[in-house]
Amino acid sequence: MDRDQGTMQQDTLAELHTLRDLVRWGASRFGAAGLVFGHGTDNAFDEALQLVRHALHLPAQFPDYFLAANITAEERAAVLAMIRQRIDTRKPAAYLTHEAWFAGLPFYVDERVLVPRSPVAEWIERGFQPWLEPDAVEQVLDLCTGSGCIGIACAAHFENAHVDLVDISAAALEVAVKNIEQHDLQDWVRVIESDLFDALEAQRYQLIISNPPYVSREEMQQLAEEYRHEPELGLVAGKEGLEVVVRILAQASDYLDEQGILVVEVGNSQELLVECFPDVPFLWLEFERGGQGVFLLEAAQLQAYRPQFVAALETG
Repeated sequence: MDRDQGTMQQDTLAELHTLRDLVRWGASRFGAAGLVFGHGTDNAFDEALQLVRHALHLPAQFPDYFLAANITAEERAAVLAMIRQRIDTRKPAAYLTHEAWFAGLPFYVDERVLVPRSPVAEWIERGFQPWLEPDAVEQVLDLCTGSGCIGIACAAHFENAHVDLVDISAAALEVAVKNIEQHDLQDWVRVIESDLFDALEAQRYQLIISNPPYVSREEMQQLAEEYRHEPELGLVAGKEGLEVVVRILAQASDYLDEQGILVVEVGNSQELLVECFPDVPFLWLEFERGGQGVFLLEAAQLQAYRPQFVAALETG
């Protein structure tokens, strides 16, 4: 960039006077750079707003009239630095702010864990009624927990529940511990390093819930660069993407209360899962806020179809 171009750019940036100006400018730059969204936001404006809010130390919710507030030169520089970082690195905004929201709760995140975005948050807030009576839930298991967001949200919405957070990644569990402490849930939530059920003691849970890896290797190669900043261990599950899900189906009945339910997100692998197990009565949950690919099975159903799941696991 020559001197005249640099001067022109500085003059243009100096014309950004309000929060609204910064959000609009950031969204325009994101569009021009061809960024991809899907880590807590699904559009350029919300992503820009998230970065502006963080850079200016504003709360997650603030009155709309704040957008008309004037900014200082120092504040403008801080926001522009974050917007440039988002473009240059293509890291999701949550990795730049180290903050993500799930089921109405804030969580610390970094590149050791996936960015929370599962639609299952909606059903956690509902207490999975009518299958469960929220006040009667005492034991919850969150498999492949990552940041711990699903299990911690369950602890927040099931007031009497003790929650086990399980992950094969010790690094991910370090993040989960940070979030347990952030929400002061040390007496209610514990972490267990385990490959699914392998290191679990004998225990029965009213709810086993999981957002496991379910991306195929081929699909992983086609993902946008933003997704490549996330740990591959949390995304890829074998050639077809169902390796971890089948293991959960084959083993979950040993740990599920007889009145309990299993809830698993499989995303775009929904069609393949149904094709593999056409007789299994998967209940696909519906979402008012958008989302798909989350099934629910009752304990009796898991037990009835366990031979199919075990056979699939043994044959690979």
